[in-house]
Amino acid sequence: MNTKPADLLKADPYIALRYSEFRSYIGMRFFLTFAYQIQAVVIGWHVYQLTKDPLSLGLIGLAEAIPAISISLYGGYVADKSDKKKLLVWIIAAMALCSAVLFLVTMPQNIFNLSKSLTIAVIYIMILCIGVARGFYSPTAFSLMAQIIPKEHYPNSSTWNSGSWQIASIVGPAAGGLLYGFSGVTACFIVILVFTLLAMIFIKFFVKNQPPQFIPKENIITSLSEGIKFVFNSRMLLGALSLDMFSVFFGGAVALLPIFAHDILKVGAEGLGMLRAAPAAGAVITMFAMARYSPMGKPWRNLLFAVTGFGLSIIAFGLSKNFYLSLVFLFFEGAFDSVSVIIRSTILQLLTPDEMRGRVAAVNSMFIGSSNEIGAFESGATAKLMGTIPAVLFGGSMTLIVVAVTWLKTKRLVPLSLKEIHPH
Repeated sequence: MNTKPADLLKADPYIALRYSEFRSYIGMRFFLTFAYQIQAVVIGWHVYQLTKDPLSLGLIGLAEAIPAISISLYGGYVADKSDKKKLLVWIIAAMALCSAVLFLVTMPQNIFNLSKSLTIAVIYIMILCIGVARGFYSPTAFSLMAQIIPKEHYPNSSTWNSGSWQIASIVGPAAGGLLYGFSGVTACFIVILVFTLLAMIFIKFFVKNQPPQFIPKENIITSLSEGIKFVFNSRMLLGALSLDMFSVFFGGAVALLPIFAHDILKVGAEGLGMLRAAPAAGAVITMFAMARYSPMGKPWRNLLFAVTGFGLSIIAFGLSKNFYLSLVFLFFEGAFDSVSVIIRSTILQLLTPDEMRGRVAAVNSMFIGSSNEIGAFESGATAKLMGTIPAVLFGGSMTLIVVAVTWLKTKRLVPLSLKEIHPH
């Protein structure tokens, strides 16, 4: 098949799913994200119950983001020169081990007789270790997907890949909140471990080995710098990553949802699960629409519109005092964010050479992958300083300012079509 970029907009919306290895890949993505989302809800709620401090929620994000950013470039280098499948299996196994430790230290029986402060310290250490694993996971998973799907189907595969993540992000938080509320923390971690192992099985047994396409011929510093130079030399790629990074950084209201559930909306752990699931519900519905009606007609214009809607939704959520209205605003936040993710992922896949995918994905991870966690810290810190609701309103307003500045600096890109962006 030799489909041109202009034809990608009219492609079969299910074409990527016709490849068995890609189905296994998104199965892995679903199970791992499902487990991760349950864990995020459980740890956030558990830590807030122990501390009653908004900053403690921000520190969870920071504990994961610092190692993920620090190791990300090296993770991309390792991904480029390694068998992607084997490396991914080891990464998921490391995540499972961290979850097993969290399972033990959060047991109500407190079998290690740990004090409250020591329990919190161990939780933060395990989150930090998961951050290290994530520094390797993002570039490895990105590179693997590019090897199991033909290049002409990258836009469609990006949509379904994002969709598998978003569906798990609906089911995971809701399941986490309900499980925690009705069965306790131990049952949650049993489910987390089971689904993490299922993710590892999907990659181990249903995807072929993927040998490296990059053989290092220079020192590691030069190899690492190639990915950075490529991103900074591509104006559209750099612009898309920067826009998403700053909007997610300032729009980290999700980190404060335990406070909204407990203190403002008063809906408990079960309501927290629904609040966490609402953005992903909006994202999934949008994803199904985008599989048929691609946003890549005028991607830069659509990206700016999407991030604007994201910022407005955050402001509306911050002003809401009604639980169901808050769910609606979070739903739209996820819908707009989904459009942004699909556009950015497609641009990244189309513009990146095969031999540099791990390193470029590492740069992407530094921009985007950890901005959620750093944004969580920003939200926790601003909530500590100015209060929860003002912190959310500040974040949404800053997102709109970022969009305005980006539009002023990139007017030339707004009318461009996909064919003009990627003519070959």
